[in-house]
Amino acid sequence: MIVIMNPDASNKEVHAVVDAIESVGLKAKVMEGTEQKIVGLIGDKRNIDSSSLEALPGVDHTVAISKSYKLASREFHPQSSVVDVDGVKIGDGNIVIMAGPCAVESLDQLLEAAKIVKAGGAQFLRGGAYKPRTSPYSFQGLKGEGLKYLAEARNQTGLKVVTEVTAVEDVESISHYADMLQVGARNMQNFRLLKEVGQSKKPVLLKRGLAATLEEWLNAAEYIMKEGNNDVVLCERGIRTYETYTRNTLDMSAVAAVKHLSHLPIIVDPSHGTGKWRMVRPMAFAATAAGADGLMMEVHPDPSKALSDGQQSLTPENYMEVSDGVHKIAKFMKEAGIAITTL
Repeated sequence: MIVIMNPDASNKEVHAVVDAIESVGLKAKVMEGTEQKIVGLIGDKRNIDSSSLEALPGVDHTVAISKSYKLASREFHPQSSVVDVDGVKIGDGNIVIMAGPCAVESLDQLLEAAKIVKAGGAQFLRGGAYKPRTSPYSFQGLKGEGLKYLAEARNQTGLKVVTEVTAVEDVESISHYADMLQVGARNMQNFRLLKEVGQSKKPVLLKRGLAATLEEWLNAAEYIMKEGNNDVVLCERGIRTYETYTRNTLDMSAVAAVKHLSHLPIIVDPSHGTGKWRMVRPMAFAATAAGADGLMMEVHPDPSKALSDGQQSLTPENYMEVSDGVHKIAKFMKEAGIAITTL
């Protein structure tokens, strides 16, 4: 439930509503709207009578939230959220690029990749120190050593680091090195992990599961937010369908749907979404035009020698071309006043 306050409601009246909600063991969250304040009620609304809230001074009316994901719902939080990752804002209307190799292979490889992606306008360096792989014989990442390399690359380039966490016991150590924690598609419904990253207070990039519905995806975000961490960014990375030509089927409609259903920022990963480097460029352009808040792309100094996902990784030259086009599209949309924020 949310409580809509009158436009001229005083802070004292807002606090009275908060006190009334918390007095019955529920939680309250105050949100600043463009014209009025909204108080969100978190918990079982059966513990409080909506009519008693509507009788309080300064209250306009109450609205029941129909979604199972309350905190992630736009019903609960009408204004689009902006996630601030140590000064880099995601969701403020400017396109954000996260780029780098699928896996951290060596310090030299990572530093070279970091310099390339920064030159192309990226704000984040992506790279897996821990790699969940379908085959147990595939390269599993450098683990702790890879985290140190990521930190060194950040020190040398100023890029923010986003890297995947695959196990509950690794959250604390990875949080020490990463600016943003990535929960991968295979772990989207690892509920213990979701709760743990929620308690970490680090911004979280939550990838859509291999066959997850939008509701399941947003409920996964709810697990993180319920622990008190509202800095969640969603990442559409394709889902498994009957199609075999591409690695996954990139669901571009998810961008528009999420903008309508949720206030959380959403980015698109065309590398995993297609599995083919030649398709990254058109899908990156399409994601930008669809209103995505950012892109995640795999870039390797020499994809032919990559230990992981070389077939979907961009060469430095291809990355520069894609990044340049993305920024031109984003600039055109903004100047033309057709940038999509809420549907």
